[in-house]
Amino acid sequence: MTKSRLFWIYRMPSSPSSNSDVSAPTGPSSEPRRVMSGGSTCPGPMRLRIARRHPGNSFTAKKGSSNVYSGSDYRAAIQAALDSISSGQRVAVMASGSIGASTLTISSGKIFEGCGTINVGNKSGRGAIESTDTTNVQIPYLTMTGNPYFGLRFSGTSGLSLGKITMNLSGGLGIRFDPDRAANSNVKMDVISVTGAGSHAVEVWNIDGLEINQVIARNVGESGLLLQATRNAHVRLVDGNNVATGTGYATFRMANNNGQNANGNYNTNVYIDKVVSRGGGRGIFCVSQSGGVVIEEIDLADNGNNSILIENCYNLSIRGGKVNGGGEVRISARSEFPNTRDIWITLQVDGTSVRESPCADNSNWTLSGNGQRNIC
Repeated sequence: MTKSRLFWIYRMPSSPSSNSDVSAPTGPSSEPRRVMSGGSTCPGPMRLRIARRHPGNSFTAKKGSSNVYSGSDYRAAIQAALDSISSGQRVAVMASGSIGASTLTISSGKIFEGCGTINVGNKSGRGAIESTDTTNVQIPYLTMTGNPYFGLRFSGTSGLSLGKITMNLSGGLGIRFDPDRAANSNVKMDVISVTGAGSHAVEVWNIDGLEINQVIARNVGESGLLLQATRNAHVRLVDGNNVATGTGYATFRMANNNGQNANGNYNTNVYIDKVVSRGGGRGIFCVSQSGGVVIEEIDLADNGNNSILIENCYNLSIRGGKVNGGGEVRISARSEFPNTRDIWITLQVDGTSVRESPCADNSNWTLSGNGQRNIC
């Protein structure tokens, strides 16, 4: 792979000043940090020093001493830089700005670092940032604001890596993998923090091989993490507060044959270390022929809908944790799918009830706490 070269994009000051400069050091460097306005950092192979910047309406994309773009269009500056690099090279966006109701596209092998704050608008059916039918795209850092249709949109990716992604939104959906386009493989996410999405924080379809460190969802309209038609997944933490209020969604939801293996069985292949949920709608929801999942620990409190709903779900194990107050813990089934089966639940339940109706095939309960029980 080519040694990564750095593009940097910054806002030009409105008037010259000896106190305003953007510079890169000469000579080699062993992974120092690029320092951004306000003192935050964005690790990378070169350092940019911003002593002070004055407001201005001109953006410049530079590679070394060469300008790739200079003008007033923030989106055009970023896209020009992305289009000018090769696989293994990176673009670092140091300036904050707005791309409006438009889309940035990232092609194979490119590294995109949003070190400033990117404000976005709503482009119907599209992502503010997209990568489709690509390999080895990386987004190590991104801070996004606004009301996108989709903040990030993907399909047909292999080796996609998302790092520390922060979305402080006023609507829209955070991260979306499309259901009706090419499938994805070997996707990694580090810490995904989404606040204020009107829909889901993270909606996943069609991934074989998924690793997530954390999904943190706050004041989100629908699901925190929604997994669909995905297998061979490991998620360390899903943490939701005021997620899915007044809806049938959940902090953590599995649907549409999630966890079903290629041969049709539901042998365990989805591993969740911990789910935390406070308030909102449901805490955990497994539905529509999903399963093949082990959840090691849960901590649910005051969910407005079911704390847990397991409906037409196969081979699900919750190995420990607690539910305090909120809606009931429920095993259920709809007649259009095969009955719920092979369920193991070890749980402390206080201040709410546990109900199994209709009876699952091979349900196994190990319960403590003061919650009322109506189980088979």
